Amino acid sequence: MTDTLSEPATPRVVLVAITKHGAQQTADLARQLPDAHVCVAEKFAPLMAGLPNTVRAYAGAFRDEIAALFADYDQIVFFVSLGAVVRLIAPHLKSKDEDPGVLVVDDAAQFVIPVLSGHVGGANAMAEQVAGLLGATPVLTTASDVGKTIPVDILGRELGWKVEAPKINITRVSAHVVNGEPIAVVQEAGSPNWWTRPTPLPTNIHTFARFDEVDLARFKAVLRITHADVSAAQWDALAERLVVYRPPQ
Repeated sequence: MTDTLSEPATPRVVLVAITKHGAQQTADLARQLPDAHVCVAEKFAPLMAGLPNTVRAYAGAFRDEIAALFADYDQIVFFVSLGAVVRLIAPHLKSKDEDPGVLVVDDAAQFVIPVLSGHVGGANAMAEQVAGLLGATPVLTTASDVGKTIPVDILGRELGWKVEAPKINITRVSAHVVNGEPIAVVQEAGSPNWWTRPTPLPTNIHTFARFDEVDLARFKAVLRITHADVSAAQWDALAERLVVYRPPQ
C-alpha cells in the first residue's frame, strides 16, 4: 500500500571536467574531498598527479561516459556548463528515486547549482557542502529550500527516519506544505530535533503529541512520526493527505 524511502549509504561522489581549466578546478576540490573519484580526459590526467583520489581517465567522446557515471555514482559534480550538462544527461534520466544527484559548478567557481535529484538524491545537500569548500554560493531552487519549510520527502533522514507513504501522498503533501496550507505534525516517537533550519518553524506547521489531538477537518495534510501501526482505514480516510515517518526503534 505504501512505498518506503530509506536513508542512503555514504554517497559515491565523482568530480567531472572536460576542459583544462575545469580539470584544474576539479583538482582543487578533489584535494578537499579525498574519497571522491575524478573523471577527466586522458590528456588532463597528469594534472591529478599527487592526489589521493581515484582517477577515471577517458579517451573517447565524453558523452559515452555518462551512462557509466550514472550507474557508478550517487553524486556527480560537473565543472561543465549547465546547458551542456542538461543535454548530456537528458537521455539517461529515469526518475528522482533512481537518478543520481547532479550538480554544476560555474567556470569561475562562484556558484554551485543542483540540477537533478535535489532532495531524494541529495544534490542540494551536496551543493551546500561543495559551495562551502569552494567559498561559492549554492543556488537552490526547490520550493521547500527557498521557502525554508519542511522537505516532506526527506524529513528526518539524518536521524535515520524512513518515509512511508504512497508517492502520490508525498507529492500532494509537499505541495500543501510549500503553498502554506495548514499542516499537522504529529510526533509520537523519535528525536524532537528534526527541525534543523536556523529559521523558526513556519506558522502553517502545527505540532501535536498524539494523532487523536488533531482536528482533521482543519488541516490539509498530516505528517505522522510514529512506531504505531497505521491502519488501512486511516490511510483511506486521509486519502492523499497522510505521510508517515518511522524513526529507528
